[in-house]
Amino acid sequence: MKRVLFYFLLILSLTSCGISKSIRHVPEVGQYSLDIPKVNKINDSTFSFDQNYLTKNKQQLWELYIKGNPLQLGYNNGALTQDLMQKQEDIFFSKVEGFVPSKFKQKLLRSFLKWYNRKMYLNVREDFQAELYGLSQYSSDKYNFIAPKYLRSLYLHGAHDIGHAMQDLMMVGCSSLAVWNENTEDGDLLIGRNFDFYVGDDFAKNKLIEFVEPEKGIPYMSVSWPGMIGVVSGMNKEGVTVTINAGKSKIPLTAKTPISFVTREILQYAKNIEEAIAIAKKRKVFVSESILVGSANDKNAVIIEVSPDNFGVYKVENSSKIFCTNHFQSDAYKDDKRNQKHILESHSEYRYEKLQELLNENPKLNPEKMASILRDRSGLKGEKIGFGNEKALNQLLAHHAVIFSPEKKLVWVSSNPYQLGEFVCYDLTEIFSDKRSKTGKFAKSELNIAKDPFVNSKQFEDYEEYKFVNSQVQSAIDGKIEIDQNDFFTYYQSLNPDFWWVYYQAGKYYFKQKEYQKAKIEFEKALTKEITTIPDKENVEKYFKKTLRKLK
Repeated sequence: MKRVLFYFLLILSLTSCGISKSIRHVPEVGQYSLDIPKVNKINDSTFSFDQNYLTKNKQQLWELYIKGNPLQLGYNNGALTQDLMQKQEDIFFSKVEGFVPSKFKQKLLRSFLKWYNRKMYLNVREDFQAELYGLSQYSSDKYNFIAPKYLRSLYLHGAHDIGHAMQDLMMVGCSSLAVWNENTEDGDLLIGRNFDFYVGDDFAKNKLIEFVEPEKGIPYMSVSWPGMIGVVSGMNKEGVTVTINAGKSKIPLTAKTPISFVTREILQYAKNIEEAIAIAKKRKVFVSESILVGSANDKNAVIIEVSPDNFGVYKVENSSKIFCTNHFQSDAYKDDKRNQKHILESHSEYRYEKLQELLNENPKLNPEKMASILRDRSGLKGEKIGFGNEKALNQLLAHHAVIFSPEKKLVWVSSNPYQLGEFVCYDLTEIFSDKRSKTGKFAKSELNIAKDPFVNSKQFEDYEEYKFVNSQVQSAIDGKIEIDQNDFFTYYQSLNPDFWWVYYQAGKYYFKQKEYQKAKIEFEKALTKEITTIPDKENVEKYFKKTLRKLK
């Protein structure tokens, strides 16, 4: 460990010039006019400044409308969402602290991030940097020890990419699909996606729907969280949509363009698929990602597949449907061994097949039917695979789900919990017109999709309880707490009986307590269930074999 640390510090010292230049970098913003926002608080959940507006709807979604030049956009965003943004920062950094509790290791991590992100600012558009600078002026001072406000905001936009690249966390196991012509009731293009990005329930509480009218480019909407100017799910006024799905990445040597800035650029500047491809092609990314792009003007959808050293576009031939999970499908990646291994070992192919199965069962989709697909909790052929299983389309951890109707310029956004709450409908034609400014109304409520009845069921109540008890089980396995075994594991498993994980966790606990006969029974049960990935199954089998050896 000491030798690794020595080499790490040596690398840092040798590259300190590159680091010092990046940490001193501040974007040039002098060319932009600026009115410092004076926010008018209308009530606890409604704020305004000139034509800029933030409000919370009855489904508890925050709706933000901002307009102006890049610097003004950032200031307007920050001034209106300051409390929300600072809360989000607290949640994120407390999560990091939970992952890395040691102060010394936190210091190392900060040094590493400065080194790793040293070239990020060179790969982000100047107008986006100006916007981010304006936004960052409203960040909290309490995290200045990590990095200055502007740089911290920039780093946070690469957090998805860095977590994905460094540890292959796969915090994102998203599923999306696009259908048109004979596959929809009215023949129009229809797109659905689950954004299964999970950084805890608190992180997903304050969802933010941004309606942005930039000085240059195309007005667009985006669904994410306070403090985010990149795009993970969105549509512009021309009917171009973008959604991102993580792919299998190798660890890159340095951060470049965060994927959410690539998709933001597509929304702001592309009117069709050809222009979207041209934008994605010229940007240097540092992780592997699939970008599903839909277009009203093309009445079509494609998947742009990007990685640090490859680029492909997947188009369907003689078909009016396209599916996207977490593996690549274009010819550019057909010989990619990392992608092939990922298809074999992960849950991506399973969800891909589930999308095909559900579309076969529902041949002509409308928004309501699309919502039911995104909310589906079952395995292939309707098998019960346990709630929270990543093989399901609805893993009961989604940050949000979105449905786009690009030709009608309509979008539906899910509300909490997960994608089970009411889907709220928005009409971009109305929002980016005088009509919204006169009425002050964002949602087209008469087109909302009702919440999933499952949210009021005993099963859902049990699942929420399972999540709490599961954290107790993990603490017991880690030796942090003691539990009374009498009926504890019976209760734990009754909350989510079809999920392999509850038996695996019980087996691990008993194994650690040297109760090998009990451990054997639990591992045997786990192996009868639908286990999420090949590595997970191999892990259960390894524990089972170790248990058998202990019993001899």
